Amino acid sequence: MIDSRRIYLVSADGDIQQADDYCAIHNQGSCLVYWMSRDQRIQDNWGLLCAQYSALQHKLPLVIVCTIVPNCFEVSLRQYSFMLDGLKEIQQKAHTLHIPFFSVLSDEPSIAISTFAQQYNAAAIFTDFDPLSQSVFNRVKVASMVECPVYEVDSHNIVPARFISQKVEFGAYTLRPKIKRVLNEFLVDIPSPIVHPFPFLHDSPLTDFDAIQSQLKVNIDIQPVLGISGGEYHAQEAFSLFVKNTLSTYHLRNDPNAKAVSGLSPWLHVGNISSQRIAYEVKDIQSEQSLSFLEELIVRKELADNYCLYADSYTDSKGFPNWAKTTHSIHSFDKREYLYTLEQFKNAETHDELWNAAQCELVYTGRMHGYMRMYWAKKILEWTHSPEEAQSIAIYLNDAYQLDGRDPNGYTGIAWSIGGVHDRAWFERPIFGKIRYMNANGCKSKFDTKLYIKHHLHSQQNTDTLF
Repeated sequence: MIDSRRIYLVSADGDIQQADDYCAIHNQGSCLVYWMSRDQRIQDNWGLLCAQYSALQHKLPLVIVCTIVPNCFEVSLRQYSFMLDGLKEIQQKAHTLHIPFFSVLSDEPSIAISTFAQQYNAAAIFTDFDPLSQSVFNRVKVASMVECPVYEVDSHNIVPARFISQKVEFGAYTLRPKIKRVLNEFLVDIPSPIVHPFPFLHDSPLTDFDAIQSQLKVNIDIQPVLGISGGEYHAQEAFSLFVKNTLSTYHLRNDPNAKAVSGLSPWLHVGNISSQRIAYEVKDIQSEQSLSFLEELIVRKELADNYCLYADSYTDSKGFPNWAKTTHSIHSFDKREYLYTLEQFKNAETHDELWNAAQCELVYTGRMHGYMRMYWAKKILEWTHSPEEAQSIAIYLNDAYQLDGRDPNGYTGIAWSIGGVHDRAWFERPIFGKIRYMNANGCKSKFDTKLYIKHHLHSQQNTDTLF
């Protein structure tokens, strides 16, 4: 059963409203297009399911199109390689369903999709919900350039972001009850796409993703991480291992040495696995650990989408609450004992071995433990000239090195650490003002910091610089 509450009609004027009739198409169209972007998977994908349902209703072929920006030095080869791993698998699965899969290289995704839609006479375009501003802009631009309707489908959130709230939520405590009231309505099993019975009568050659990777002009200094690959298969494998081996120790998740977290964020970020599928499989495991995990997966993750969707800005201080802006202003001229440049941060050249170890974890593994991400960001605030500089540096490092970089969770976490987003005012102190403070001694009280430093910093002591 397709739930229309996930589906929104994108208008050329930028208005995005819940679709009254998501099966409405351009009458003269000859195929349905699913523009795959944020949710890169075949299974458990409401965007693909909605597109196929509409195509079946109108007895039309269905095609999947994925746009790849080849010239983007802001994105690392590490992130592109992980994404392309998944697209190889998706292409194979799509063809077994008789659904052609097109990968289009273009620096302008909106132009590429509108050109494709015009070339193949699309009757409608379905695409993924994404709260990030560039993605919203691209969807609206496509709607302004094509004659057919453009539908946005929220497959990323269990409770659709536009449905559950129409404003920035103050915090988890305001979003949680809204989600709780309707969660059972949305937390259902997800059907699978079927072999599509209406053939696409045009050539659809398989994409050579190795050739695409060789053509990319991206940040090649940040290389892929060995031992982790993108794709639905690896995502499901990681999830299965988490449930089998790690979920029972989830109460230790704030200890970076305990390896008690799911580690699923890279696959969730590119959409290789559905958070709805994860929650559906975990919900019947009755334990404190499973409830804590579901809180992070549902409330905290969907709170990040809410913030990036509705905040004035999620990449600068405009998105900070007023009390945080005020306290930053009051303490803007406080003396900093240490000040570091971007290069020093990048190369883990601070006086603090714990911070350096966290940066090494990020650089060498493509991940950083969630507790350490908070400490890492707050120390950048303490060791830079201003909150604006701190936020800029934290976003740069996060987006460059993390496998789950350029994600609402990252932007919101940084805004929480530096700008008090979704937090409250704390006791006044130098530099931080009323922003929640963290220090190395506090970390020592929670976990063995020496062990963490030994594992992530001293193991790299023979390396002169990181990159």
